[in-house]
Amino acid sequence: MVSPIVIASAGLGMLAGVAVANRATGDGLPAASRWDARPRCSTCSGTGREECLCSRWSDGDVGCGTCSGSGRKRCRSCGGSGTGRPLPARLIVQQQKLPTARGRGGDYN
Repeated sequence: MVSPIVIASAGLGMLAGVAVANRATGDGLPAASRWDARPRCSTCSGTGREECLCSRWSDGDVGCGTCSGSGRKRCRSCGGSGTGRPLPARLIVQQQKLPTARGRGGDYN
């Protein structure tokens, strides 16, 4: 039977490992975005958040419905994912009419 001290020691060791892993880089990004191969968003530097317009007002007050009072809103470029995403492209495909021979008024097979 495993003693409670061994279980507590294993749990504390796991928590210490997680804390060290989260502090290892110190760049303030979540671990998933550090290890992801996708490029970081250039607007928010990979955080997924950017400064809200309400924090730029001259009265010094911060908070609006968009940012819920935090002064930071979802990034406008990446939508909050923190990674660069390709821009959607709209392709318009039109069927072309075949050219007709000059001098022929009708469709003769």
